[in-house]
This record gives sequence, structure tokens and C-alpha cells, in this order.
Amino acid sequence: MNSPDKSTQITNSDSSKDDSEIDNSIMWILRILTPIIVILLGFGIYKILNNNPPEEEVRQANPARQNRELKTRVIELTKENYQTKIQANGIVKAHNQISLTSQVNGRIISIHPQFDDGAFFKKDTILLELEEADFLTAVASATANLAQAEAAHAQEKARSEQARLNWEDLGYDEEPNELVLRLPQLREAVARVNSAKTQLAQAERNLRRSKIRAPFDGRVIQRNVGISQAISATTILGTMFSIDYAEVRLPISSQDMKNLNLPEAPDDEPLDIVLSDALDEENEVIWPAQIVRTEGTLDQNSLELFAIARIPDPFGKESGISPLRIGQPVQAEIPGNVIEDVFKIPRMAVRQLRMIYLVDKEDSTIRGSIIKPINESEEFIIIKDPDITEGTLLATTPMAWIPEGAKVEIINKNDEPLLESSETKNSDKNTSSF
Repeated sequence: MNSPDKSTQITNSDSSKDDSEIDNSIMWILRILTPIIVILLGFGIYKILNNNPPEEEVRQANPARQNRELKTRVIELTKENYQTKIQANGIVKAHNQISLTSQVNGRIISIHPQFDDGAFFKKDTILLELEEADFLTAVASATANLAQAEAAHAQEKARSEQARLNWEDLGYDEEPNELVLRLPQLREAVARVNSAKTQLAQAERNLRRSKIRAPFDGRVIQRNVGISQAISATTILGTMFSIDYAEVRLPISSQDMKNLNLPEAPDDEPLDIVLSDALDEENEVIWPAQIVRTEGTLDQNSLELFAIARIPDPFGKESGISPLRIGQPVQAEIPGNVIEDVFKIPRMAVRQLRMIYLVDKEDSTIRGSIIKPINESEEFIIIKDPDITEGTLLATTPMAWIPEGAKVEIINKNDEPLLESSETKNSDKNTSSF
């Protein structure tokens, strides 16, 4: 019974030995072939590189090709005076925004159409009316008190005059004192009359205040009360702002400050500017404005100076132009000082790291120059460089490879345009804009 099991074990042992010998053979073959394959691959790469040298070596070995690629169009640089313009963004704000309150207590019986969200109103327009009954009662009571005080005053005045006559009839030579002439009582009567008049005037003012009027020409932002609501002197009836003019707070950087003459004192001339819509670039409407003052202190976070511009008639009530909205973002164009003897460099001629290339008129050689802008616009970079003389030629054609001092061929405007290589197109993509 045990002999078959033993034969099976012997067979399995022989099979394992055969598999181990096969694996060892495969590993031995791989160790030999691996270095051979690496050597063959390296030789193949060497042959490929030898048959296709880098483009830079081809250029050095073929000067004719180098000369053929260095072609450029140029513009002649001339000095001119440049009117600086500063761009700044701000938010339109109302110069006078208030929370309307009543000066008297009462119950609202009428709300006029001018006192509604978004509605315009004129100065002294009646916005709300309060119930008048209590105010009329107060006026009647004050009128009665005044009549009583005047009657008492008349009586005391007559008594004082009668006392003087009696004193004279008795034949006294000395002047009677105040008590004899009832002067203290007379002054008390006069004081009561004045107090009654004051109370009547207060009651009449309160009656007039039962009709709440607009304090200025303006517009309602929000109404907070309704019909039959009881209000007090602390109740906020609504919020509103005046529409005679609006203001914009414009940040001015320290770099731009040197090119501006901003008004500081109240009698300084305002600076005329124009505003445009910062939300809709297609909106061509412009709004005239004036910088009338500055805040006088730098912002602690941005170190910018804020100038305050005033916009007359922001809602176009008189001018008829499109209205501005309170809270609307706008872009301001501020005219600055005129800078003399500067060069205007087109942005398309500026390469990476603010590099431009200048062509010598006499020997047609090209050289690079790093510029330091003193002002910028959307199309030009303004520089003032004593090393650049008037009449110097500026290269404007993008070139992938520009060796310092190389000869270049100037292309006239009427010549056929050059066919750009893939390298030239790539250089266009790498050209930075500012």
C-alpha cells in the first residue's frame, strides 16, 4: 500500500529539478544578451544623431542660411512729447445718504407715491402724513394758554399803573419801590405770555411736522413703514440719497502720483476726467467728472492715495445722458503731465524681459537693449533712454535667433512678407506682453 506513494514523490522531485535547470539557463542567456542589446541601441542612436546634427550646428556651418534668416522690418524712433494718462477704477457712491426719521410721534395715514423704493422726489415734497387730531388739539390748548397769559398780563399792567397813581396821590416825594408798583408780578405775567407763545409755536411746528417732507432732491433706496403704522422720533422711515451729484473714490499709485497735479486745497482747480462703464466694455457712453479733492492720507494696506471725483447730474436728469447707478463700477481716465523727449515703443517690438532690438543705420548690425518703462498704454511702452539716439531703427519682426552684433537685412514695407518658420512662430508665442 505504501509503494505507490513513494514512486509519486520520486517523480515530483525529478520534475522540480528539471524546472530549476531551465530557469538557470534562461537567466544565463539574459545576462549575456542585455549588454549586447544596450551596445546596439547606443550605436543606433549615435548613427541617427550623426546623420541629423542639431539646428544650431547647421547654422554655424552654413552662414548663408544664417544671413537669410536675419531679416526684419524696422521703424525709426523719434523723440516726442507724451501726454500721460492714468487708469483707475472705483465705485459710484452717493455723497449724501441718510436714514429718514420723523421729528414727532404719530400714526401714518398717507404715503405719497414719491416715497417708494427707487422713486425720485423733489425737495419739500410731502412723503408721509401723520394723523393731525392730536396736533390740532395741542395747538388749540396752546392758543388758550396764550390768551389767559395775555389777559393776566394786561391785568397786572393795569394794577402797576394804578399803584403809581395812588402813590402820587398820597403826596410822597420819594420814588416807590418795586413791590409798591407790583413790578415782580408784572414781570411774571410777561414771562407767562412769552412761555405761552413758545408753546403755541411748538404746537404749530409739530402740526407742520405731521407732514414729513423731503429734505433735498433725491431718490428712495428703501421704504420701511406702511399705512396705519405708529411711529416715534426714533423710527427709521426709509433710506434715501441726494441726486445733485455723486462721487467716486479713485486709487492713485505712488508711481502715478508724480505725473498728476491733484487738487489739495479747497480753492485748487478741479481736474477734469472721464468715466466709462467697467462692467460692459461695449458701452461707449462716457460721463464727465472732476477730481475735487484727495483724502490726504495713504491707505495703510495698498499705500495708495485716494482721489475723490465728483459726477454732476449722475442720473442724467438735466444732461439726458445714460444714468449711472449707485454702486456701479466705473473706470476713470485721468490726464497727467506731459513728459518731454520720450520714445514710444510698440508692444509688438518688445521681447521677453523687456528686451528690444535696435539696428544700426550705418553697418546694419543688431543689438539688444533692456528698457525701463516710465509709462505704459495699451499699445505703447514709453521710455526715456539717453543711450538711444533719435533716428535709431527698432526691429519689429519676431525672430527666433538674434545673435548680438549680427548683420541684418531690412525689409521694406512693399517687400513680400517672409515665410515664418516653426521656430519663429514659437518665438511669437514666447514674446511677453505687459
